[in-house]
Amino acid sequence: MRQLIANADDFGRHERINAAVEEAAQNGILRSATLMAGEPAFDDAVRVARRNALLGVGIHFTLVNGTPVLPPEEIPSLVREDGTFYDDYGSFVKRYFAGRIRLEEVRSELSAQLEKFEMTGLTPTHADSHQHIHVLPGILEIVLDICEESGIGAMRAPRAPLFAGHFGGAGQLIGRAGLAFLAGRAARKAKSRSIKTPDHFAGIVAGEAVSEEALLEVVRNLKSGTTEVMMHPGTDTALLSQELSWQHDFEAELHALLSDRVQELLRQKDIEAINFSELKD
Repeated sequence: MRQLIANADDFGRHERINAAVEEAAQNGILRSATLMAGEPAFDDAVRVARRNALLGVGIHFTLVNGTPVLPPEEIPSLVREDGTFYDDYGSFVKRYFAGRIRLEEVRSELSAQLEKFEMTGLTPTHADSHQHIHVLPGILEIVLDICEESGIGAMRAPRAPLFAGHFGGAGQLIGRAGLAFLAGRAARKAKSRSIKTPDHFAGIVAGEAVSEEALLEVVRNLKSGTTEVMMHPGTDTALLSQELSWQHDFEAELHALLSDRVQELLRQKDIEAINFSELKD
């Protein structure tokens, strides 16, 4: 048995991302997305989720490159002077390992994000995080506690492909190897609490787009079990790149999710596109 979970990250971050999620859910292979609770298009994303029954929605826990749900004064170790999270994974990790991040504030903020999600009436299919912060030791245990307490039965384990996309040198290789190690640890700890994770993970973690050809290659080489493919689709690359300060080909990923060639290949190989609620043990 082979199954594919194409998951759209950053749902709720921008209405152009939400529009791409809806189009790919209705006309493509997208069956899963993860919602950012603190971002400006959250309410619009909830409306999209409610009118697309096949779309499973998880929570995209966020501690970097975004806006908190709690007032900044309640989580001072997590935010900058302007009340937003620090820019990226690297900045967060340096502060974290220097002992400048308070785990009690992490627990409070992530719990508040989930509470805001649940107040919509949606049921989260799984948990993952912006820039994979959830696999860090200490933070992982908080996320697993929250999942266990809330009945969230699945979680992403981002076992990063070491050589996917353009080779970025030894630094990139070391980073991906480190992420793969932490993801494997996260999967084992999740399993010990009866929280499921997909068997395999694909998607280019350094931010390169998963093009139609890249997605076809993933499908051609799909292993037994369930593979999650991390996606970041959008309907206007120029606008999103400018407003999100991220040079990413959002439209290429939407095109890949809508591709007739990808859909035909899934049919030929008898591969089912699912969301996390359908994940098998």
